[in-house]
Amino acid sequence: MPGVAELAVWAGAARSGLLAREAHNRHIFAYSQGYAGDVVSLTMPVRLESWACRELHPVFQMNLPEGALLEAIRKAIAKLIGDDDLSLLRVTGGNQVGRNRFSVAEADYPTAVETMESLEELLSFPDTVELFQELVNRYALRSGVSGVQPKVLLGATQRGTLASAQYIVKSWGSEYPQLAANEYFCMTVAKRAGLPTPEFYLAENGGLFVMRRFDRDEDGTELGFEEICALQGLSTSRKYSGSYERVARSIKDFVSGEHLMAARKQFFAMLVLSVMVRNGDAHLKNFGVLYRSSRDVVTLAPVYDVVTTAAYIQKDVPALTLAGTKKWWHRNVLEQFAMTHLSLSVGMISDIFEQMSTATMEVRGEIASYCGDHPEFTVVGERMMDIWQEGVEGLRK
Repeated sequence: MPGVAELAVWAGAARSGLLAREAHNRHIFAYSQGYAGDVVSLTMPVRLESWACRELHPVFQMNLPEGALLEAIRKAIAKLIGDDDLSLLRVTGGNQVGRNRFSVAEADYPTAVETMESLEELLSFPDTVELFQELVNRYALRSGVSGVQPKVLLGATQRGTLASAQYIVKSWGSEYPQLAANEYFCMTVAKRAGLPTPEFYLAENGGLFVMRRFDRDEDGTELGFEEICALQGLSTSRKYSGSYERVARSIKDFVSGEHLMAARKQFFAMLVLSVMVRNGDAHLKNFGVLYRSSRDVVTLAPVYDVVTTAAYIQKDVPALTLAGTKKWWHRNVLEQFAMTHLSLSVGMISDIFEQMSTATMEVRGEIASYCGDHPEFTVVGERMMDIWQEGVEGLRK
């Protein structure tokens, strides 16, 4: 099948323009004539001239499914409409992370039919392998979410209330056992240290990690969300390219001035956390910005996707370079980076190290208790505790 050649693009409820694939996989996006709505990307202002890209534009490529979810979707649609990028956006376009939506050109709006799930049942279901497969079967064709870890987007009723919200549900395969609990404890460190995090939960048997989507405001408004990878004009395949110095520059370029210092402190804390817990997957798609509109304030997105990757890859290294190297840096290298590229004071830097080390060691103790109640987590949990201890000690003065 030739696949989809043209899609309508929506920025929230407004039809912003058309996205088309031309010869040699060249893609063109053009805002509608007279369009007065908001931009589809902070890097693509409204203009008469179209936006051309040799491949799919990074902001549209940002949410293409990866890994197991991608294979599930391709298997379902390849014979019907094709499995190219625009075909994937067509079937997942009504439920994307962020504000952009996609539909066939003649459609009124790319609505996604929602089936509400019970959050409490998701967290207490006894066979999470069976449950996740059922969720993939049910939601794969409307889950525009990236990342190689198996995950789906779905609606869930909150515990004890009738209010509904969107959640991301993640599972794991044999290659990375107990990944859900791994992520839960890493995210707990971030939360304990006072960093902004979405609501998140771990299934009672450790089989699922459930996180509330942060691209929705408290009143349900869809927020603009863009990953640093897209803001730097890079394709998803280049998410491990670049440096943390360039991430710092992107934060300066896109985050609003009144929020810049808070964003810099958060980013540095996230980097320190990744070194302490040996998260080798803090790549360009795991940092992003949020905004209501391009004319409103732009803030750094909360912490997400933090995992102790060294529990599975013994000699893992950081995802991006710092000071020209990919290694678990000494404290003086991080301090110099914070002063030179983030304009943080010595006192701020010291406080961040203290906050992150205290939170890491507190949660490390909770891992030991969890292993006692969940012996299947013991092997991974003990590795994490050893790794965290080494990470914290390596960053002490």
